[in-house]
Amino acid sequence: MIRRRTALTASLGATLAATLSPSAALAQTRKDTLTLAMTLEPPGLDPTAGAASAIAEVVQYNVLETLVKIRADSSIAPLLAQSWTVTPDNKTWAFKLRPDVKFHNGEPFSAATVKYAFERAAAADSPNKDKPVFANIVNISATDALTVVITLKNTNPDFLFQVGQATAVIVEPKSAAGNATQPVGTGPYRLDSWAKGSHLVLARWDGFRDTKAVALRRVTIRFISDGAAQVAALLAGDVDLFPRVSAARTLAQFRADKRFQVLVGGSRAKTIVAINNKKKPLDDVRVRRAISMAINRQQVVDGVAEGFGTPIGSFYVPGAPGYVDLTAVNAYNPEQARALLKEAGITAPLELSLKLPPTPYARQGGEVIAAMLAKVGIVAKQESVEWAQWLSGVYSQKAYDLTIISHVEPLDFGNFARPGYYWNYDSAKFNALWARINSTADTAQRLKLLAEAQRLVADDAVAAYLYQPTWITVAKAGLKGVWKDMPIFANDLAALSWG
Repeated sequence: MIRRRTALTASLGATLAATLSPSAALAQTRKDTLTLAMTLEPPGLDPTAGAASAIAEVVQYNVLETLVKIRADSSIAPLLAQSWTVTPDNKTWAFKLRPDVKFHNGEPFSAATVKYAFERAAAADSPNKDKPVFANIVNISATDALTVVITLKNTNPDFLFQVGQATAVIVEPKSAAGNATQPVGTGPYRLDSWAKGSHLVLARWDGFRDTKAVALRRVTIRFISDGAAQVAALLAGDVDLFPRVSAARTLAQFRADKRFQVLVGGSRAKTIVAINNKKKPLDDVRVRRAISMAINRQQVVDGVAEGFGTPIGSFYVPGAPGYVDLTAVNAYNPEQARALLKEAGITAPLELSLKLPPTPYARQGGEVIAAMLAKVGIVAKQESVEWAQWLSGVYSQKAYDLTIISHVEPLDFGNFARPGYYWNYDSAKFNALWARINSTADTAQRLKLLAEAQRLVADDAVAAYLYQPTWITVAKAGLKGVWKDMPIFANDLAALSWG
């Protein structure tokens, strides 16, 4: 009897398959789920309230949206704003908004919402890491329900790009306070669940304005910080997509395996040894220069990043407008480093803490850099910390001497003028220079001033500038829409589909 039912079932299945149209059969088998992996778990899900780039990796363009979208090639596309105009002085921006957009809680999106979101970001108590962008706004007018006009105090040709970053997401007034744990946005996905320390799940939102264009119904995001575990998860088939994976050593294996596609792209990231500029003896520029001169940048790139990076001499990278090659400033010179320490009165071995967040480049880099520093008489005491500890202890409390970190934002040079920023740099000369940059409309003059700013922070050795990373992304072969270059850290899930 069992065999007869099995035969009947198989026969029925064959008959149904034969009668289905090719498109219907494909619809039945097309995959609509994805498992994506990230190195770090975000501490929360509100990018307007936290500095961690992992927040944007989860929510930007997926749950929370911005006025415009930054594409992989750094170009700007409409998102919540359909179109925009700007005056010749780059001070007045008018955005025409997309109609019939709602938030996940049913509230309507309008010019009033944009006004609320940007005024909130500029408020005195705002924790937004890009607060200066919004503080530069002198007026926001909702001229009608779908038009918002923004007037800036100082000219800002980068404003359009900045309102496409995660810190400029449009939040809804009634739900904004709870976005860290239950983000409410206008995007194609909603938070379904979050198992802290393991993974979170995003589910397609049926109320999205263009649900039919969103191929993936459900996305699981796993958090895997260990490099070897990242590679193992991909090879085992447990992960479909891993942007910025630590797979340099096994790249040939992935490239030779037809199950995978490998994308190697550029970035605007700056990997540095950050230095606490107000802690003695690090408040002495000679000591900071000695730290920089003790480090062979190319050896760090080769030993830590497996050659996937470009040495830098300032907080600016090749490819960025106005870039100046300053790798000759404080270049590798152990003998000169020892002389500078002696000149600064350092006679015994100098003991410094070296805080290492859980990213592979930081943990591996700690070993390499500590060995280099030891050769000039600096004992870097390595301390591995979890990401939450780094954010609270290093970033917020400034309880550190040295730390290795990659700043991934493309337009963050103004942090050197930011009061109380975690590296404790306070330079009246830089502040005045940055004010001139922000008040200069002429592009050529602005780039000239940017070159001066690059030289200043290089000469001041605010940090030991290491390299511009080259990011590696590994994905299953059938996945379409994967970013190669990454001007920002975002995973645009609605653009992904299975071929």
